[in-house]
Amino acid sequence: MLCKQSTNVQSVGLNMTSDLAWKLQDLDKVQKNNLKVMSCFACGGGSTMGYKLSGMQVIAANDIDPEMQWHYVENHKPKYYFLCPIKDLLTQDLPQELYMLDILDGSPPCSSFSISGNLQRDWQKEKKFREGQQLQVLDDLFFDFIALADRLKPKCIIAENVTGLLSGNSKGYFKEICRQIEGIGYHLQVFVIDAADCGVPQNRERVFFVALRNDFQAPMLTLPDKTPHIPFGEAVKDLQELTAEEEKLTKATGCMLRYWNKTYPGESFKHAVKRQVGKESFFNHHRLNVSKPSRTITAHCHVMCHPSVCRRLTIRELLRLQSFPEDYKFKSQRSAGYLIGMSVPPRMTAYLAGAVRDQWLLNQNAA
Repeated sequence: MLCKQSTNVQSVGLNMTSDLAWKLQDLDKVQKNNLKVMSCFACGGGSTMGYKLSGMQVIAANDIDPEMQWHYVENHKPKYYFLCPIKDLLTQDLPQELYMLDILDGSPPCSSFSISGNLQRDWQKEKKFREGQQLQVLDDLFFDFIALADRLKPKCIIAENVTGLLSGNSKGYFKEICRQIEGIGYHLQVFVIDAADCGVPQNRERVFFVALRNDFQAPMLTLPDKTPHIPFGEAVKDLQELTAEEEKLTKATGCMLRYWNKTYPGESFKHAVKRQVGKESFFNHHRLNVSKPSRTITAHCHVMCHPSVCRRLTIRELLRLQSFPEDYKFKSQRSAGYLIGMSVPPRMTAYLAGAVRDQWLLNQNAA
């Protein structure tokens, strides 16, 4: 079930080692195909941009957060947008076009399974991520997504989640997800992929469920070659002259002033705290390493510290490390950090989407 990455497959047709600085308008230059996608739990559209980088058309999106809706519509102008819990899509009338999708994409909220979260302590509890969202039982959302796939019957299902889903007591959820996807008529493969292997200057390991409808015949999917890792220093070398506003917003405070200089590049602050006071704290605060890809960017990106200067990262640096376009429009500085950390890196999606496009969707026959 769990698949390994290939090392002998051609790239997806995207230059993964250059042109890290790009803009939304560059998507107009990508050669288009007729493949249509719907993205659920769409957030700011990280996955959406990955599919567009692969020449696909993302015709519909869904999210529960009004602020994410503003960003998605402002930046991506979708044909259809559904601001509602995904469960509502199981009963309301939907455009006929959504019953002819090539891909149904989704990144169900994953904090209940995150290694850095509360794991099973949060299971079956109603939660919300931020103001403006409704309460939801987060670990049920993956099954609502599968139910929507059962209703729409896309040719392919692609779902992304944290690797914590594969460990400990979460394995039961993983097995049930696999059972349900296969039970609605799909052949499933599961991959663990690191964004750093996809041309993203960030170590971000995620599990991807990739399933093809049983009435289509295609070979087992093999992933493209891994790309050379891009270190932090190389990725953001042209962004080190800060504006006055950036200097103000990234100024070091609190524990950063106390522990940044005592933390080795690439380390968590917890090691410096342990060396100084004999106990560990500030686990999630990190001083990055200029010679390695960034650590995983989360919604709490203020805990990420520059490797060479005692300061936080700028939004421009975070965009680059997440492979986002530099002209992405944000409603506010506060929403920018949250959205970037919650999104799937576009190049990570493009890496997988290109393989699905070439090996399955543009090269398949009905059984």
